[in-house]
Amino acid sequence: MKKLLEKIPFYNQAVLPYHYGQAVIASIKNGFPAKNLHVIAVTGTNGKTTTCFMIWNMLKSAGYKTGLMTTVAYGVDKLEPELGHMTTVDAFTLNDRIRKISNQGAEYLVLEVTSHALAEFRILNIPVEIAVFTNLTHEHLDYHKTLENYRNAKGKLIKKAKFSVLNADDPATKYYQKIAKEYITYGIKHGQNKPEKIELKVNGIKFSYHNMNIETKIPGVFNVYNSLAAAIVGEKLGLKKEQIETGIKSLDSVEGRMNVIDEGQDYTVIVDYAHAPDAIEKVFESVKGHKGRIITVHGGAGRRDPSTRPIRGEILGKHSDIVIITEDDSRDEPLDQIMAGFKKGAIKAGKKEGKDLFLEPDRKEAIKLAINKAKKGDLVLILGKGHEKTILRADGPHDFEDIKVTRACIRQSRR
Repeated sequence: MKKLLEKIPFYNQAVLPYHYGQAVIASIKNGFPAKNLHVIAVTGTNGKTTTCFMIWNMLKSAGYKTGLMTTVAYGVDKLEPELGHMTTVDAFTLNDRIRKISNQGAEYLVLEVTSHALAEFRILNIPVEIAVFTNLTHEHLDYHKTLENYRNAKGKLIKKAKFSVLNADDPATKYYQKIAKEYITYGIKHGQNKPEKIELKVNGIKFSYHNMNIETKIPGVFNVYNSLAAAIVGEKLGLKKEQIETGIKSLDSVEGRMNVIDEGQDYTVIVDYAHAPDAIEKVFESVKGHKGRIITVHGGAGRRDPSTRPIRGEILGKHSDIVIITEDDSRDEPLDQIMAGFKKGAIKAGKKEGKDLFLEPDRKEAIKLAINKAKKGDLVLILGKGHEKTILRADGPHDFEDIKVTRACIRQSRR
């Protein structure tokens, strides 16, 4: 029924009073659970989850009891995997989890916040001490309809927060500066706070910031932004230099974010959650120094903005030697229809089906195909699902984990 209702024009706007009422009831029912917590909320198209984990790990390693709620996991000391395909859960679940986090004695809560959650009032009665804005790129326009609406939805968090940490390299920050109560900016090219002596390595990044040496075990130029934002939050909260450095460096990885899969093979395999055009571009930017071929597996979700499919297909075709288009959460949309959009973009970039472009509707078979085609020194990128534990098809969710499937395919290929 909901699938049919969502096809009605302006349905999302029409049900806003319902969402508002849910948020009010949920917060009252749980006794306004965030009232005694210092909430740090992170929003943006890309980088939210990793930035949240960096801030959480930084506070935790500094000795502060800190809760975390992200796309990947939630909890305090022991994190539970987030099994639903939703970053900021519904208002009732959200308030219930915050209450449990508070009851465990947490002082801080690091919360990943989406534009959908902000548009639907899910964090209505949750006070936000610090908001972090990572970036804004083309995504979720099936819901928001325009990039301006998408920007404005995220702006609700900036208006709400006492203090904001804004990415000055992103054009949306000019708007957020006008509505923020108090803010500081950061960026590689622009902003009040910039990194120096940036070193990009296969297994992480390094840079200097103020009198600190920031180092991560997670690669990618985008993690310069993520770790810089985390360091600024640490400074704002009064953490010492050593606490900031140690907290960021000691984070080994974030599940589904630039995870290198090593089963002893003589080629490199990376699994990443990237699914928006900008995020995919940034993955390729991070591996541009790779000398061998690049083989990429990717697909698109059903009932989500179809306009990005040819764009993503063209990006894949431009930066990959071999492109394998497959399923993602196709839901009830015909898979052939989804893959056709990607195919169009890849062909535009010069790829030819059957030669260096392949359409494989079964994601496991697509990953197996990529592994079987990989030779010594190649790089295989499995993009789009990252940490997720299920894949959504027309008949519902099916167990599926890119990391587990990829490891199994590599082991099988080496027998």
